[in-house]
Amino acid sequence: MNFRLQELFFIVLLTVTALMNITDFIGDYREQSPAWHLFQEAFVVIASVGGIAYLLWEVMLRRREIEQIKQQLQQANNNLSASNEKLKGVQQSYREVIQQQLTDWALTPSERDVAMLLLKGLSFEEIAGVRETKEKTVRQQASMIYRKSGLNGRHEFAAWFFEDFLQ
Repeated sequence: MNFRLQELFFIVLLTVTALMNITDFIGDYREQSPAWHLFQEAFVVIASVGGIAYLLWEVMLRRREIEQIKQQLQQANNNLSASNEKLKGVQQSYREVIQQQLTDWALTPSERDVAMLLLKGLSFEEIAGVRETKEKTVRQQASMIYRKSGLNGRHEFAAWFFEDFLQ
């Protein structure tokens, strides 16, 4: 069993204290010290040994708890990894569904790019920056997207794709 430095310090301290008290108790017994003094010494010895036993027991319990927590954490990490893999698959499938719908609406490649950026929540200005074009061009492309899709603006456009998740 590996001990932390603090644990080891107190175990050694209590062990040394117990050994010193045992030695003192034996010496006092041989000298026929009064019973009350022997009782006092015996109590200190028992308390020291009990303290060592209690400390070892607590350390063992804590180690078991830590091991259980490590196992739970490992299980949670495994579950999270599995969920992330499933999510990646779902994301890819949903992306394909979105791309198919954009194709069905007969959007040009540029309009599809703008549509994806709109779905991600970027502003016209941000889309223009990403695409290295003018904001006016992005606004015109967005208008064409709304017209071809039969939807009335950015919110309705985003809601059209999001609605499936709410059902």
